[in-house]
Amino acid sequence: MRESRRSPLKSAVPSNIVSPVRRCSRTACGRPAVATLTYVYADSTAVLGPLATYAEPHCYDLCAEHSERLTAPRGWEVVRLSDPSAPTRPSGDDLEALANAVREAARPQDRGADGRGGPYAADPMEVARRGHLRVLRSPDS
Repeated sequence: MRESRRSPLKSAVPSNIVSPVRRCSRTACGRPAVATLTYVYADSTAVLGPLATYAEPHCYDLCAEHSERLTAPRGWEVVRLSDPSAPTRPSGDDLEALANAVREAARPQDRGADGRGGPYAADPMEVARRGHLRVLRSPDS
């Protein structure tokens, strides 16, 4: 019997079809997977979380589009776990605070003889101001 010269890990036929990137489990979808779907049948719950470390036979990998459009059967609950390493979208409060800060920075300020002016001139704790930064006097002095 002849010994094979190929290593046990190499395939007899090279394949360009198999990709190291995990793909969406949905039929005819070849997009890269970004989330993993698992069903908890005892609780009638579908859990959608970040992409699992490795593929398991009872889990489904989904692309971004299919994970966003995911719905569960009637009577089931969908639990979406967030990825802590993923960037978060700014909330309405964040955007409003940013807009207020920009408006405040763009507002013209009246300068007095001492270089301070506007609403900050009446603040006895403020020693100096440069742009949006203020130097305050210590409450002890």
